[in-house]
Amino acid sequence: MTSHAQQLPGHTDTWVATPQGRIFVRIWPAETANGRAPIVLLHDSLGCIDLWRGFPAALSASTGRTVIAYDRLGFGRSDAHPGKLGPGFVADEATTSFMAVREHLGIERFVVFGHSVGGGMAINCAARYGDACAALISEAAQSFIEERTLRGIREAQALFASEGQMDRLRRLHGDKAPWVLDAWIGTWLSPAFANWSLDGVLPQVRCPLLAIHGAEDEYGSVQQPELIARLVAGPARLEIMPDTRHVPHRERQPAVLDMVAEFLRPIA
Repeated sequence: MTSHAQQLPGHTDTWVATPQGRIFVRIWPAETANGRAPIVLLHDSLGCIDLWRGFPAALSASTGRTVIAYDRLGFGRSDAHPGKLGPGFVADEATTSFMAVREHLGIERFVVFGHSVGGGMAINCAARYGDACAALISEAAQSFIEERTLRGIREAQALFASEGQMDRLRRLHGDKAPWVLDAWIGTWLSPAFANWSLDGVLPQVRCPLLAIHGAEDEYGSVQQPELIARLVAGPARLEIMPDTRHVPHRERQPAVLDMVAEFLRPIA
C-alpha cells in the first residue's frame, strides 16, 4: 500500500491505497499520548471526515490521545465505491477499509468510536480484533431493524427529494453524492436488509464499552443501546442523554467529551 501525507496545522492528511480504491485519512496527533491507544472514528451513513467538524480535535485535546478518522470508500475524499453495498456491509468494514487503514498506519492497539451505522461497524471491529481493541464507544448506533429507524429514513428520503437538498451532500461527497444517498436509503429499506442485527457479533466484544444514545434519537429507540450493553461480553456503561437526538457529539459536545474522557482515563 502507498500513501502521500500532507502536514497541515493541527492534523495530517494522508491516503491509503487499497485494491478497491484510495481511502482518505486525517490524523490529529496528541503530544501527550504517551503510548495510549489512539481513537479511530467511524462516520455515519451520510458522513465523512468533514462532517465530524471540530469534534476530533476537541476529542484529542480532552483525552490526550491521537485521533484518526477516515472517509469510507465511496464517501468524502475517498475514491468512488465500485458497486452497491451488500447486506453484510456493516460487518465487512472491519476487514476492508478499517483493516487497510490500521495496517498502513501501524496501529497495534486502538480505541474505536463509531457514530450511527459507524457504531455497528465499530462493534464489528472490536469483535474482530479483540486482543487489539482497548475500548469501544458506540454513539447513536443501531443494533437491529426497528420501525422507528425505517420511519426516520423514509422521512429523510422525502426530504432529499426536495429541490436543493442534494447540494449539501454534493459539498461533502462531490459526484458520489447520489451513490451515498442510495447506499443509506436503498440499503436500509431493502428487503435483503430487513433481518439485519448485531445479535451474533455482540457477544464477541470483550473490551470495555461505552454506549451513548440520545433519548430523542429519531433513528433508533433506547432499545438499541440497551441491547448492545446487554449482549456484549465485556464491561458495559450505558448513557442515555435526555433532550438529545441522533448526533450527541454535535448537540451536546462538552458532555460527550467529558463522558468519553472519564471512560477512557483508566485505559492505556
